[in-house]
Amino acid sequence: MTFRRLTVAAAQMGPLQKAEGRDVAVARMIALMEKAARRGAEVVVYPELALTTFFPRWHHENLADADHWYEHALPSNETAPLFDAARRLNIGFHLGYAEKTPDGRRFNTAVYVHPNGQVVLKYRKVHLPGHAEYDPVRKVQHLEKRYFEPGDLGFPVVRAPIGAAGPVNIGMMICNDRRWPESWRVLGLQQVELVMLGYNTPSLNMENRGFEAHHLRVAHSHLSIQAGCYQNACFGVGVAKAGTEDGHELFGHSIIVNPQGEIMAQATSWDDEVIVAECDLGMCELGRNTIFNFARHRRPEHYTRITAQTGSEAPPAWTPTV
Repeated sequence: MTFRRLTVAAAQMGPLQKAEGRDVAVARMIALMEKAARRGAEVVVYPELALTTFFPRWHHENLADADHWYEHALPSNETAPLFDAARRLNIGFHLGYAEKTPDGRRFNTAVYVHPNGQVVLKYRKVHLPGHAEYDPVRKVQHLEKRYFEPGDLGFPVVRAPIGAAGPVNIGMMICNDRRWPESWRVLGLQQVELVMLGYNTPSLNMENRGFEAHHLRVAHSHLSIQAGCYQNACFGVGVAKAGTEDGHELFGHSIIVNPQGEIMAQATSWDDEVIVAECDLGMCELGRNTIFNFARHRRPEHYTRITAQTGSEAPPAWTPTV
């Protein structure tokens, strides 16, 4: 097994209130980056929509009224200090944010930024939860389908240098993507070694249909990440926004997971918190060369239903012979 050491940090963020600006978010993120650097981290991962409150809980009838939530360029004047801090500290970082493109398209986006300030990889969230129109039944709106369109970049993986480990196969997903095994498998088929993902997940399921118990919310999040890492022989860094944001509770519990599906580090607060783990990327080789040796064991001819069908379909009924 090849030994390649990479020290990663998950920079969990406490709540960002609706009234707080980019300056507040960026100052806190720089403080977290500095703490991560002092602990030896070579890459730091921030949450989904790290620069603002989780604004899809607020309804704007006119989409133009929501423009202030989006980044129109990176780095912007407001985010430039974060890029400057990364150069000063020689640390790469993953940033989740709302993106509005020059032609007016809107995405829930994440980028990985090299310590020199260059964007290495961009990902746009594919699996958008929630709804597109105001729902009077809900106690809290979840309007991601209103404010974003599904990502158009697929699930890319790039091999890029990170710290002493040298080139690392990195991929990304955002929040709800972690619950879909297809997300992980597409990354796994590209030999991903490190998956960076941010989330803003409420402690209560706001569908109000009673199918998910409160105490299972964190369990389901961890289960998704641990299974994805195990089944695709990779490390995962799942990073939350946490605490009571604009009166609504986000559950936190950021984790770093190894290719055996074990949690290596976990946040224990609902505030700004850095957790760090030293990852031996050589651990990816065991699963990739044995149980999950895709070239040897996968049978894609039997999986065509996965891409040919969207909704579930009832099976044919068994009819007894007379």
